[in-house]
Amino acid sequence: MLFDFERLSAAERYKLLVATVVPRPIAWVVSQDAAGVVNAAPYSFFNVFTDDPAVVAIGCGPRPAGGEAKDTLANIRTTGQFTVCLVPFRLIESMVATAADFPPEVDEIAEVGLTHAPSSKVRPPRIAESPVALECETFQLIPVGHHTIVLGKVLAMHVADAAVIDAARCYIDTPALDLVGRMHGRGWYARTTDRVEVPRISAAEWAARKAARGAAE
Repeated sequence: MLFDFERLSAAERYKLLVATVVPRPIAWVVSQDAAGVVNAAPYSFFNVFTDDPAVVAIGCGPRPAGGEAKDTLANIRTTGQFTVCLVPFRLIESMVATAADFPPEVDEIAEVGLTHAPSSKVRPPRIAESPVALECETFQLIPVGHHTIVLGKVLAMHVADAAVIDAARCYIDTPALDLVGRMHGRGWYARTTDRVEVPRISAAEWAARKAARGAAE
């Protein structure tokens, strides 16, 4: 079935993209306004794109009604700083709760019973209960239709001590993080505990396998 995006509405394109590009990592973005009021909100239009400099990207859309910028984007435009906290399975309900459209003066972290932890290089705090937090500053803001792609340069990363295998070699026990990703629909998620290991091979190894299969046939 071919879906011609030039003939579809934005809502239809969105439905197809979020139903097929899965799972998507979730950026639990913590930001502050000029007065220091903290905001936290989850975004699944998110990923890491480069390592030198280390840059993450978050797609921030407008509010459904009115079209004005959500608090996250407004705060990032004002301060140029934010943190990205990754979501473990045990915090999935708290993460979903922070997606509610609270008034700007509400600190979603406190509202859902979580804790601020100080950052080392930026003003916005991180979520203490999150096993991974990235401290970011704005690298570039790119308007794309009614979205703004926030490119954030990662200045520092916090990883829970229990998930660090060897700090000197930057070895992390990824399964111990028990992170979740966004799936399809309005309430489906996936856990990273479901893994399949398929080691990478060289072109020579692939050629040898093809030759072996051909000989067997």
